[in-house]
Amino acid sequence: MTQKSKSIKPKSIKAVQPKTPAETSKLPPELEKKLKLLKEKLDKFKDNVIEKFGDYIVGITILPPEKVPQPKEGEKAKPHNPDKIDVLVVVDDTTSKKMSKDELHHKFSTIIAKFAEEIDKNIVPQSILLTDIWMNCYDAKYDLNRLISMGAPIYDTGMLAAIKISEIHKTMVLKKFEKYILSYVLAGSLTQGKATATSDIDVWIVIDDTDVKKMSRAELKDKLRAIIIGMGAEAGELTGIKNKLNIQVYILTDFWDSLKEANPIIFTLLRDGVPFYDRGIFMPWKQLLRMGRIKPSREAIDLFMSTGEQSIKRVKSTLKTMGMEDTYYAILTPSQAAIMLYGLPPPTPRETPDVLEEIFVKKEKILEPEYVKILRANVDLRKKIEHGDKNELTGTELDTYIENAEKYLKRIRELFTEIEEKHNEKSVLLLYDEIVTIIRDVLKQEGIERVQDTEIIKLFEDELISTGKVPARYLRDLNEIVDAKRKHNQKKLSKSDIEKARKGSSGLIKFLVEYMQRKRGKEMERAKIRIKHGEKYGEIIMFDKVAFIIHDIDAKEQIIEKAQLNPDGGLGTKEKSSLEEFEKELAQMKFPKRVFIKEPVFEDIKSIFGRDAEVLLHY
Repeated sequence: MTQKSKSIKPKSIKAVQPKTPAETSKLPPELEKKLKLLKEKLDKFKDNVIEKFGDYIVGITILPPEKVPQPKEGEKAKPHNPDKIDVLVVVDDTTSKKMSKDELHHKFSTIIAKFAEEIDKNIVPQSILLTDIWMNCYDAKYDLNRLISMGAPIYDTGMLAAIKISEIHKTMVLKKFEKYILSYVLAGSLTQGKATATSDIDVWIVIDDTDVKKMSRAELKDKLRAIIIGMGAEAGELTGIKNKLNIQVYILTDFWDSLKEANPIIFTLLRDGVPFYDRGIFMPWKQLLRMGRIKPSREAIDLFMSTGEQSIKRVKSTLKTMGMEDTYYAILTPSQAAIMLYGLPPPTPRETPDVLEEIFVKKEKILEPEYVKILRANVDLRKKIEHGDKNELTGTELDTYIENAEKYLKRIRELFTEIEEKHNEKSVLLLYDEIVTIIRDVLKQEGIERVQDTEIIKLFEDELISTGKVPARYLRDLNEIVDAKRKHNQKKLSKSDIEKARKGSSGLIKFLVEYMQRKRGKEMERAKIRIKHGEKYGEIIMFDKVAFIIHDIDAKEQIIEKAQLNPDGGLGTKEKSSLEEFEKELAQMKFPKRVFIKEPVFEDIKSIFGRDAEVLLHY
């Protein structure tokens, strides 16, 4: 799983410089002198790193010392340097476009290590990319977060403080309410790359209310929310972090309802949130959103649209008390509805003008810039009133906003029609291309290469329908899609044709994809050699020209090697490989028709897995 995370931009913020123990307490003269010298070295190291890479450095922190393992009886103690200082340097890699993550990490690690060695060989820096910290959280690996929470920062743009207070607050919450907590998620500007050193720290907590018996769901939420918010204040006192910890508590049933109703806040949380704890709720939803499987219903879209006209009516009857709120939502929710109809999740209110401009003004060129200005003016007005920069709204100003809102709504309705027309035309073409591509892949698995479009239906019928591999009803569905494509080309496509094509396509696509997966799985099983060695099980997967070797299929950290296949059936020189390389080879589906275990392979198995290795049959 990969995700491109956003991060804060150090140019626009002032970094926090925490005080060291030598500055905050009275110590014996010798120890104070030692700490002062240490501080000077660390400050020099920090200054060198910031001077060289200031735009990229998120934070620098001293990690807690490693525990020295006690040697077992009869063993010698491992060498330990009591003066060693582990320093973690967090690098913002989200804005780098000129080099890959590995190249960026290698460059920083090499130069930062050189800085440390020149100052003091006892300073041992570790560089880590910000996206790798988030990726650890996505993979439910939280050890680094715990280390950061125990560290002593010497430079921080705000991210280290957020991780520290969130990790400590999460630990307090789980200790008391672990059986109720489903997810603890860091969100807001920190994960969107828009934070400053003084930004609020936003966390979301989802509570399981599906098995509540002794109290109502509302009582459970209120009871836990009060205690959890109190723990947030306590975490702030313990850490000395002054940034406000904004804690949002959701019960699972409410969270699910908000998701179905296409609540923009929930969509944004799933898109940008980073889980610090998850029991299998948040990450599956996040993945489904990335895959485009979580989409607002047409009812939700219509609801967003209808609120605009309803809001305008309320504005006219309550100008003085509700004017600003309703004119704001009157044009905001239809704007989000238009974006949803286009096929994207609804953005947050602040993001909506930018998204509207990017899609409909710049990309599609079907909306005039003046309407984006109207929306942006409303968003800015609300922001000024919320922050106290504007304390009142005059009747003249309100009339202007109402007039602009009515004008805006009329134009958005026209935009809806244009979006639907474009969407319908594109959807038929995309649907046809998707079906044809899948059928080509299926026929390729059946041994038929280079199929022309004009042959698709006949080959589909002869090779898949007539042979009983695919049910006959799917031929009708394919004909509906091909007919819709033909009518589109003739500019005779109707809504009825589009609905017919869409109706049958989902079942056809699902069946063909599952068919390919089953066939692919069978071919892969034929190409596997499973070996038992000791208490472990390994595998050799034989492709057409190369074999991949997995030493322990149950290990958390897989060791994968690859080797070219020799003409005699044996394995060539082994070299280190990766899961990504294996999956890339797997996607090409180049398996041999038959796998023979010849004598050279037996010798290779002995050399790889040991002479006592056993080959398993029919496992």
